[in-house]
Amino acid sequence: MSDSAKRIGRRTFLDTSARLAGGAALATTAASYARILGANDRISLGHIGIGHRGRELLDITGALKDSHNVEMTAVCDLWKTNRERAAEASTKLYGRAPRPFPHLEDLLALKDVDAVLIATPEHSHSPILKMVVEAGKDAYVEKPMGNVLEEVQAARKAVKERGRIVQVGTQHRSEPYPRAACELVHAGALGEVSKVEVEWNYHGPRWRGREEVAQIRPEDTDWKKWLLTKPDRPFDPRLYFEFRLYREFSSGIPDQWMSHGIDLVHWFMQDSFPRSVAAHGGVFAWPDGRENPDTFQALLEYPKGFLVSYSTSFGNDAPGFTRYMGKKATLFNLGGEGSPRYQIVEEKGNHEDNVRVDSERQARYVLLPGQTTPPPMGIDDLTTGHMANWFECLRSRAAPHATVDDGYAHSVACTMAAQSYWSGKRLYWDSAAERIVDRL
Repeated sequence: MSDSAKRIGRRTFLDTSARLAGGAALATTAASYARILGANDRISLGHIGIGHRGRELLDITGALKDSHNVEMTAVCDLWKTNRERAAEASTKLYGRAPRPFPHLEDLLALKDVDAVLIATPEHSHSPILKMVVEAGKDAYVEKPMGNVLEEVQAARKAVKERGRIVQVGTQHRSEPYPRAACELVHAGALGEVSKVEVEWNYHGPRWRGREEVAQIRPEDTDWKKWLLTKPDRPFDPRLYFEFRLYREFSSGIPDQWMSHGIDLVHWFMQDSFPRSVAAHGGVFAWPDGRENPDTFQALLEYPKGFLVSYSTSFGNDAPGFTRYMGKKATLFNLGGEGSPRYQIVEEKGNHEDNVRVDSERQARYVLLPGQTTPPPMGIDDLTTGHMANWFECLRSRAAPHATVDDGYAHSVACTMAAQSYWSGKRLYWDSAAERIVDRL
């Protein structure tokens, strides 16, 4: 629990809550929370942004409410429908209603909220993270941590200056099979790695066709608040819900998919910032008015001396894979993003006649203690380990699995890839100045 939550007086809390709500009803709810917050070291959570991913996070926190002694005490979403749905779901999970707010400033003013989940659209991740930590709260922020370099840097600076505990939502760092595979790489099982290949595919007009587009009304949200740092423009319900298709608000594939893939590369390879990035692609499968590519490829060179190839197509569902190619062995991740099935294949090298004998290549799966068969391929969107790690770190004040520095690193790589795609240039990272440049 935060010191402020422990120190706050009951009368002060009631007065503050009533003022923010402008009514006696919320003051009554506040009184209910004031009687229990802090009991048995309970963590009081707020939640900003409760759309599709936000609802998954709500389910995850609900699954951990007893084992980790947490409670969702305030929810915030600009859209009335999301806000009401979240309040109803939270009430079912915790046995009583959270305090609902349309504007995040009112939630952040609550002294009894210890930590905040951020699952808003991508263009607002970094600005809101900065606001949350400046309000004295710890945070769980969805990936990417940001897609405007200056905003990501400002958020990282605010987190470090205030010593807040921030978990970035690259949840595969907390999953058991990637952790076991990462340990093998760090132990030298692959030898010197010269190339990493990541290919994840999907067949369909990803992020297009959201039913909410036809449901929202301008009077049920706050359009200018939603735009946040972006220039004003007429209300656009398609942009509101399908923002990942529009370049000013998201890079699409890099922000959503490559952020996971390149974060794992940074973690496995212990090399966090690319030296250079070149990207290409286009709208080849779904010419439906989208700006961001549905087919995308990036090549990233890293200072340690290896190349990363990242590729995604939304026009074909060919099996995804990742492979780390070392002189001693190759590490395969069989399946797309989030697959737990890892395999190490020994590399014997070529014979004098330059013909490889495949029978000499020995393969073994990465298993957990006590296992004898590999796990099924697939992804569990409701994996609780990452959130549980954050809750544990809120109490211990230790660094979580995906720190603000990790989030900053994947944001740099993905921003460079997006800028390279749109500019048609190979871009470089100036590590001393922390800038993206045309040449070093």
